[in-house]
Amino acid sequence: MKDNIVLIGMPGVGKSTIGVILAKVLGYQFVDADLLIQQQEGKLLKDIIADVGTEGFIQVENRVNASIQAEKTIIATGGSVVYGKEAMEHLKSIGTVIYLKVSFEILQKRLADIKGRGVVLKEGQDLCALFEERAPLYENYADIEISEEDLSVEETVEKLVEILQNLNSIS
Repeated sequence: MKDNIVLIGMPGVGKSTIGVILAKVLGYQFVDADLLIQQQEGKLLKDIIADVGTEGFIQVENRVNASIQAEKTIIATGGSVVYGKEAMEHLKSIGTVIYLKVSFEILQKRLADIKGRGVVLKEGQDLCALFEERAPLYENYADIEISEEDLSVEETVEKLVEILQNLNSIS
């Protein structure tokens, strides 16, 4: 049954922040996939990336996300989850996938310390290249796209609740 809500999008769009509030509003559980990865691996994301490299981290992320079992849960994923085909197919099978979108300009302001966040960057890749690479992947997997331009966290949550109620995804 698809009674979960899966949040995808670039790092810094507010997947975890919005996910926690949305879970409270809907009476759902909340799972932060990045924290699950850290828990299962016993390391911080940036340390996993340092140890196994970008591709190794993507494999770990894919494995952990593909194994998530949940009901009536908001799942906030890491920004690089869309590189894992198995993970995304699994998440789509158990939930409604929502792409939280912001412009590159807003993202740039929010992500001053991109390396410290454990963001998956390939050698020589900058934030702009990452944004351009991932946007089509997010769009491809999303059931719903929400633009957060000019919206506060509360307004984004209200918009999500309204859309989900119209979809009858939530009771």
